[in-house]
Amino acid sequence: MKVDFPIFDRSKLKLLKLNHRQHDMRLDHVMDLRMSEPVVEPFTSIGQSIKQARDSCANVILMIGAHVIRSGVQRFIIDLMEKGMITCLAVNGAGLIHDFELALIGATTESVRKYLQNGQFGLWKETGIINDIIIDAAKNGCGAATAVGKYIEKQKLQGRNLSLLAAAKRLGILCTCHVSIGQDIVHEHPNCDGASWGASSYTDFLHFAAHLDNLQSGVIMNLGSAVMGPEVFLKALAMARNIAKQQEKQINQFTTLVTDLAPLPDEIMIEPPKTEHLYYFRPWKTLLSRSISSGSKSYYARMHHSKSVPQIWMATVEAEQNTE
Repeated sequence: MKVDFPIFDRSKLKLLKLNHRQHDMRLDHVMDLRMSEPVVEPFTSIGQSIKQARDSCANVILMIGAHVIRSGVQRFIIDLMEKGMITCLAVNGAGLIHDFELALIGATTESVRKYLQNGQFGLWKETGIINDIIIDAAKNGCGAATAVGKYIEKQKLQGRNLSLLAAAKRLGILCTCHVSIGQDIVHEHPNCDGASWGASSYTDFLHFAAHLDNLQSGVIMNLGSAVMGPEVFLKALAMARNIAKQQEKQINQFTTLVTDLAPLPDEIMIEPPKTEHLYYFRPWKTLLSRSISSGSKSYYARMHHSKSVPQIWMATVEAEQNTE
């Protein structure tokens, strides 16, 4: 028996301008680029691995959750990109939105608790511009992150100098966005086209998978992404290794870093049993255990992003100084 389930009528939604929203982060919260605390392990080792990867033309991939952007570490990541220390930046949908809003109005991040109470959470007119960008991106076979970065640059948005997506576009560095439909505030909007998001994000996924072809002797870092980062990497690595095997090549020796707040044990390369709740912390089993083989190295740091990203940056600075 056919059942016609109702479809939500988005035309009835009331969107407000962003200037009606209270913001928890502004551009003046972005940290200055400077050496601060001494570099500690595992970041000293990571800095050396990143420099070695760059010098040998192997890829260095940084996957981040949205809270990394909200931590105000943009200058550190952009400087790493400018120095060739990052060859690919992967973000989730929320990361793309925060980056765009910061570039557009110099502020981002709303109180979920406050605006969910009155049904206004996520329903802001200017943020919906992203949906129009994505529709055009899908029509032109462009990835989501590249399209948004290009828009920020072309429109000369006020915060473009601190935009990660714009920096990637400007520097010719791969930036990818991996979305889950219904997970981001722009999916609430009347102008959201799910097919366009699917097409443009899938293009980004294929770009990401192709980038793993040159991961041998490279580095992959996952900062604050509990699901997107490890799951996208898992599938893309399987694809890259499938083709590499046919070509009698290997992608089995590289360095991984995860920074998060989960309390992991010292022996991180051993996968936890399913009876342990941390088994379901995907970055551990995927990036620190399953994808690692003999000759590879994996590192974990329990640290906030406002500390870990500057540590990565300072470690690369020291690695360069030690070889001069």
